[in-house]
Amino acid sequence: MQESWWVEYSLFIAELLTALGLLAWAAGRLAKNAVHGARAKEGRLLVRSLARELGQDPGSLDLGFLPKNEAKAHRKRAKARKKADRPRLFVLDFTGDVRASGAQGLAKEVNNLLGFAMPGDQVLVRLESPGGAVTGYGLAASQLLRIKARGLPLTVAVDKVAASGGYLMAAVADRILAAPFAVIGSIGVVASLPNFRRLLEDQKVDFEQITAGEYKRTLTLFGENTEKGRAKVQEEVDQVHRLFKDWVARFRPQMILSQVATGEWWHGAAALDLGLIDQVLTSDEFLTQQAQDLKVVGLKWQEPKARAGFWGRMASSLGAISVPT
Repeated sequence: MQESWWVEYSLFIAELLTALGLLAWAAGRLAKNAVHGARAKEGRLLVRSLARELGQDPGSLDLGFLPKNEAKAHRKRAKARKKADRPRLFVLDFTGDVRASGAQGLAKEVNNLLGFAMPGDQVLVRLESPGGAVTGYGLAASQLLRIKARGLPLTVAVDKVAASGGYLMAAVADRILAAPFAVIGSIGVVASLPNFRRLLEDQKVDFEQITAGEYKRTLTLFGENTEKGRAKVQEEVDQVHRLFKDWVARFRPQMILSQVATGEWWHGAAALDLGLIDQVLTSDEFLTQQAQDLKVVGLKWQEPKARAGFWGRMASSLGAISVPT
């Protein structure tokens, strides 16, 4: 009877200690998640070597098809390149939408890049954008200007499209590359909006608008547009077009502006003939060439992801725990 009591008591103590240990582990994990969560709220920079993608990593290829001496020589050369203290080629990717919403992430990538770039380093921006709001793309182009201001050679590669605002960004580069069938150009400006006035009149709906300032409203969605209002909008569009042309001429003075600032676009070879680009070459070809002499490093700013609240994190930490009874 006494021995049975002692066994049960020992088991109780063991279960209690186990439960306390598991709870302590969960609390530690929760605290660690909280730290990571605080960091995640600020986002983070992802840095990765592109050597494997470019076939420069000695462990990334199966060289069994080569004679042993050639395979050995290849691995030796690849390891030597990997160990060598070579300048770096930083690779940024920018995919644009109408609002150029990627400009914010681009700014953070440039902030970090300028923080650890060294003399001799270079930058490649793989750019893809059909254009959009001039304010957003103007800001994105200004981020690229910061790279040049630091004295880092800047190349922009266009594999698919850099038109309108996309070309406004590309023009900043020291060198512009484009794939043979990439779309380049569209140095023009457009403003458009529908007008529902006649539809409202048919439905016997009145529209009232009160403004202060002669040109506070020019064209409107619901009111009657005037020739004076149309003329003002045309004046504003022409002004933005002049700014666009002056910007392009500043960075690519070799072009005959009257030939390219028509709003038209061209494919790779024709764009080269007009001076819109400097070479017909894909980004993959360029990177493979540069990887012989430079360490190729990809940079990408990762925005924070939404995280579960306190109780959600606690439930996640305790989800796999079964407390003995």
